[in-house]
Amino acid sequence: MTARAADRARYDRATAHLDAPLALVDLDAFDANAEDLVRRAGGKPIRVASKSVRCRTLLERVLAKDGFAGIMSFTLAESLWLARSGFEDILLAYPSADRTAFAELAADPKLAAAVTVMVDDVSQLDLIDGARGEGREVIRVCLELDTALKLLGGRVRVGALRSPLHSPAQVADVARAVARRPGFKLVGIMAYEGHIAGVGDAVAGRPFRSRAIRLMQATARRELAERRAAVVRAVRAVAPDLEYVNGGGTGSVQHTAAEDAVTEIAAGSGLYVPRLFDNYTSFSGRPAALFAQPVVRRPGVGIVTVLGGGYPASGAAGPDRLPVPYLPEGLRYDPQEGPGEVQTPLLGSPADDLLIGDKVWFRHAKAGELCERFDVLHLVEGDAVTATVPTYRGEGRTFL
Repeated sequence: MTARAADRARYDRATAHLDAPLALVDLDAFDANAEDLVRRAGGKPIRVASKSVRCRTLLERVLAKDGFAGIMSFTLAESLWLARSGFEDILLAYPSADRTAFAELAADPKLAAAVTVMVDDVSQLDLIDGARGEGREVIRVCLELDTALKLLGGRVRVGALRSPLHSPAQVADVARAVARRPGFKLVGIMAYEGHIAGVGDAVAGRPFRSRAIRLMQATARRELAERRAAVVRAVRAVAPDLEYVNGGGTGSVQHTAAEDAVTEIAAGSGLYVPRLFDNYTSFSGRPAALFAQPVVRRPGVGIVTVLGGGYPASGAAGPDRLPVPYLPEGLRYDPQEGPGEVQTPLLGSPADDLLIGDKVWFRHAKAGELCERFDVLHLVEGDAVTATVPTYRGEGRTFL
């Protein structure tokens, strides 16, 4: 029996009393992935990206482990909710225009002490000031550095379109604007190198593309390390008591941690290890989050149909954004239909061994987005469900 077949047997036994659709997290795999992230971080603390987890119970579990400290959140409303729930040191990874939430933040000393907001434009400070109302708490601010690699005088850009702040001078200018402005305190710098951390460098069946990605990433790492160090020096000249410099992501933990200028690493997807993280040479993890759909039809030889399953991930549309049939091994989509909103035909010889009511296990393309489809996660240890816990959605929270 292969390791994957053994996992399928465990998951089927653990959930035999549960009807699909359902989602589970294998805690043994989750904990092993957490240990691997800590090992790769080389002693620097890991700030957990909540968008990749979206379950308070599992956020608490990982933050209780040595090597993890703080949360990187994805909306201001989520940040305030987590702070009210007892989480501390929450860094909002994206600028916000939520005036109602800014008014709450500025009016509550506990929230203002726990939450840091992201800024990359002085106009964002204007928006916050305009939303304060009667609130006069000091707002903690982090500046985001654009990590994109620019070549040929800027005519070629590799990296996500995020912050407009690319050079040390640009970041220092905004740092001075924050420092001069009453009611704000500059506490951090963040730089997420998505073109390194979020792009696999070993694409199956694409050796030349994989080699080109590795060359690009090596070039980008060298350029960013030099520029990030210069940015930190420039900002510390303005704010010498800067608390942290955050960088990285699941796919670049060990590389970013090696930079002296970086004080902490961000990671989250590496806990669940969705399918987008299968194509890396620098690390491998254990798939920990899966969902099951029930077989409801057997249209013919080598074909079964499961209920639902059309759960595409965000990003540029393409096959890599689709969930992948995982267990039993050997199933594939019908190219004419793909994963459907209400039903999904699956092809392959393993279909002939599946009965009506059996479960087919899938892996989502991205990590936390799975939790937007399910209100609970069944936590599995060995071959038993040991707890069933709510996702954000299960707690009535859909922040985006």
